[in-house]
Amino acid sequence: MRRRGFLGLMALAALAGCGTGAAGNTGSITFTNPLRIPPVLDPLPGADGVKRYPLALRPGETEFLPGQPARTWGINGSYLGPTLRARRGDRVAMAVTNLLPEASTLHWHGMRLPAAMDGGPHQMIAAGGTWTPAWTVDQPAATTWYHPHPHGVTAEHVYRGLAGMFIVDDEHSAELPHTYGVDDVPLIVQDKVFDADGQLKEDFGGTWGLLGDQVLVNGTHSPFFEVKASRTRFRILNGAGAHVFTIGFADNREFQVIASDAGLLPEPVTVDRVKVSPGERFEVVVDFRPGETVLLKGFDGDSVIEAGDYDLLELRAAATLAPSPALPATLAARPPVEPGPKTRTFKLGGSNINGRNMDPARIDEVVPAGAREVWEIDNITYDHNFHVHEVAFRILDIDGAEPPPHLRGPKDTVYVPGKTKVRLAVAFGRHTDATMPYMYHCHILKHEDKGMMGQFVIVEPGTEDSTPRTLSPTAAGHAHHEG
Repeated sequence: MRRRGFLGLMALAALAGCGTGAAGNTGSITFTNPLRIPPVLDPLPGADGVKRYPLALRPGETEFLPGQPARTWGINGSYLGPTLRARRGDRVAMAVTNLLPEASTLHWHGMRLPAAMDGGPHQMIAAGGTWTPAWTVDQPAATTWYHPHPHGVTAEHVYRGLAGMFIVDDEHSAELPHTYGVDDVPLIVQDKVFDADGQLKEDFGGTWGLLGDQVLVNGTHSPFFEVKASRTRFRILNGAGAHVFTIGFADNREFQVIASDAGLLPEPVTVDRVKVSPGERFEVVVDFRPGETVLLKGFDGDSVIEAGDYDLLELRAAATLAPSPALPATLAARPPVEPGPKTRTFKLGGSNINGRNMDPARIDEVVPAGAREVWEIDNITYDHNFHVHEVAFRILDIDGAEPPPHLRGPKDTVYVPGKTKVRLAVAFGRHTDATMPYMYHCHILKHEDKGMMGQFVIVEPGTEDSTPRTLSPTAAGHAHHEG
């Protein structure tokens, strides 16, 4: 399954109907557009101590290519959304208004919160409607994000532009580069296919859905960024539907990984490449010399969904750079997740889990609040990844071997290559609700939309056996997409 010759044959089949051979864009990018930095939405608390975030899902037009405005969707704008920001302990309230022509949702990917506030397929927002989730932020500093989760059409909604970062800060955040847009820079990486008129092509057929031959960073085509600090932090989010990016620099320089999905690593880890699958995030710190120009790239890998070389972002260091303090030898990470006594096994098929497709009325797993478990992810087919809502987990091993150091931190999404088995130590939260599920699923969005998703509820310890395994027709019906 992993041999390049066989994968080449798979690529022909998988990419049929995808609009492109996704061979990469190397050499075709001129880096003429300043990198767009999404605005920050970090409201002051009201008189009641609650921070309120107004968010509107809306259609619009965005000019990715010169003189060719494309039809897009965005959040508080025409494409992507603002970077939401909150501190641990903040009470937050969202007002998500849907101005789109169809129903959607907004899921807070990586956020630890009650299931009813999660924004999964059971919290559909009708066209013209408003959803008002609220919760208390209770997790360490992390780069999380938000995107739609309507069952059956998530790939389309994300591809059109509905996504944004959600940065959680805590008391340790100032110990690292933290001036947003200067030495702390968000990078939302997404692949696209454009037609001759500059419109986004939407052909989600084939095995993987759409694999693009062009890349946007923060919604910017052909981007450059002017580096102002000698040591700069980049928050890398793979916001693509299927594409895996092995990210590094054209000059093969080393850099430090300081955080993964759910927060800081125990210590900085030096690498020259980091593989990022859809939904994953890594925070990296890069050293720059005054006046240099360096190219951030996505390198050709050993999978169909990371095939091709991609030029992502040109980084232009100023002649004089602001000095930066050295990275601490030890980061303010929380203790690692320890495995518990219970093991659950999940076999990843072509577009199912444990041989079953998603059923909105079925509860697949019941978990006691605060549990620590081992989840064994056994991929018996081609490449997938695996995301679990609400939790933080630690990768115990990959095919029996300890993961590399940069993959030993807290995560919520893991890449699982074909014919690979990954074991996770999973820490569950304490928000209980026997009637509203969280999701676990492949974050290759075409696979998720086809039904590669399951549901679990978190309940009071001791009530697992008495918890119903089906949802009421009203609750289950919210997960069905019409249209």
